[in-house]
Amino acid sequence: MAKICLCLTGETLAGNLEVLDKYRKYVDVAELRVDFLDPDERFFIRSFPEQAGLPVILTIRRTIDGGRFNNGEGSRVTLLSRGLAFAEEDRRKNFAYVDLEEDLDVPGLEEAARTFGTRIIRSFHDLKGVNNITERIRSLRRVGDEIVKAAVMPQSLEDVQKVYRAAKENGDMEKILLCMGPFGYSTRILADYMGSYLSYTTPRGENMPSAAPGQMDPRELVELYRFREINARTKIVGIVGFPLKTTYSPLIFNTVFSHEKIDAVYVPFPASRLEHFLSLAEELKAAGVSVTIPYKEAVIPYLGSSSETVKAVGACNTIVFDGTAWNGYNTDTYGFSESLLTFIGRRHLRGLKITVLGAGGAARAAAAEIYRLKGNCLILNRSAPRARELALPYQFKWGGLDAQGLDIMEKYSDIIVQTTPVGTFPNVDDDPLESYHFKGREMVMDMIYNPEKTAFLRRAEAAGCAVLNGFDMLIRQAKHQFQFFFRRDFPDQLIPRLNQYYKRGLS
Repeated sequence: MAKICLCLTGETLAGNLEVLDKYRKYVDVAELRVDFLDPDERFFIRSFPEQAGLPVILTIRRTIDGGRFNNGEGSRVTLLSRGLAFAEEDRRKNFAYVDLEEDLDVPGLEEAARTFGTRIIRSFHDLKGVNNITERIRSLRRVGDEIVKAAVMPQSLEDVQKVYRAAKENGDMEKILLCMGPFGYSTRILADYMGSYLSYTTPRGENMPSAAPGQMDPRELVELYRFREINARTKIVGIVGFPLKTTYSPLIFNTVFSHEKIDAVYVPFPASRLEHFLSLAEELKAAGVSVTIPYKEAVIPYLGSSSETVKAVGACNTIVFDGTAWNGYNTDTYGFSESLLTFIGRRHLRGLKITVLGAGGAARAAAAEIYRLKGNCLILNRSAPRARELALPYQFKWGGLDAQGLDIMEKYSDIIVQTTPVGTFPNVDDDPLESYHFKGREMVMDMIYNPEKTAFLRRAEAAGCAVLNGFDMLIRQAKHQFQFFFRRDFPDQLIPRLNQYYKRGLS
């Protein structure tokens, strides 16, 4: 089983110990980043392993490798020697590991480490990309008991796929493989799946800088992604989008997996190019994928088959691989209509006049369901031609976000559905319809769920409108996606718990 390593980047040893005590139950190893310590604190690093009470990695990272130590190699070697000196017979009082870069050649340091049972992690760090990684890993280890470490900065998921392949090709070696930055999230979650020795983490909210870009919180790894239960047989599902900075889908799916004892994990995959992700997903034998902005329409040409809903809406938010091709579905439609009808307490939309803001994939799903449920609809979009393109097949009204469009909207305001990303985190003060004056009788639904209430929803609520954000819709989408992924029913009894987790996550 892969271990979880807590990177300690505080300025003082006491501060690092305090943070370690908070997260002890989530981690197996700690890494003391001496390069982050105040200079005066560095004299006392030798006592740290005994105080820590668990295996500790001694690391002094140079600036050229992404660290903060810039006092020269002589000073760094002296500090490393100080950390390994005066070794105790009780190995628990010594550093369990020392991280030495591939170009550091100090035989005396290595001999001292091995004499007293300190394992060497032989590492390289490439902050520019992924180059010849399989060969570099093979040539990295000098002695058989060393753990090799490759930390790279991928420029795309195509680079990440090379790392997964390198992991497979070097399956016989003890190794630590990780991709830094947002493209590398999956490698930190799937460390055991890759055969990686450990995954590095940095705690959030502790005023402690991240040791490297893309590190995750240890509690998040254990509680949300169930890191300690992932293995080579674990089924992988996930979500693809870009930049994919905020998604609660992992919360929904991984909670269900835990409750239903399903050996699966739901992983976010930020992807700058869709084709790179699809190739990686096939490499990982992903069971299914949720598709979000900006790929709901772009994914369609890659599908072997599409459901009738995908064909009608022109957008796909769910794909399942059958071994030879991707099959596409759209659960935005089900999620939207079920959530909206529950919100307004009706079984249809007959007689209601509704405005939909936006003309993207989510708006397409909304328009299709409003038409099916006999509602009268107006499509408004910043680009009026796009609004027209969406409205015409249903013979809906359409317009731009201008005075003329707002004038038409006065007659289509029983329900207002906001489908654009305007107002999402971090741009929480943006309002897609700031010129519209709420009367207080409108029922307003915003598909955004982070923040819980956008500026648009807050303004509507202040005017007396009933409001609903997008989290309920997200759960209902996930219910149908779960059925496509696993061919079994979603446990509805978990919905109250999911709403509690959502509220807690926003607080």
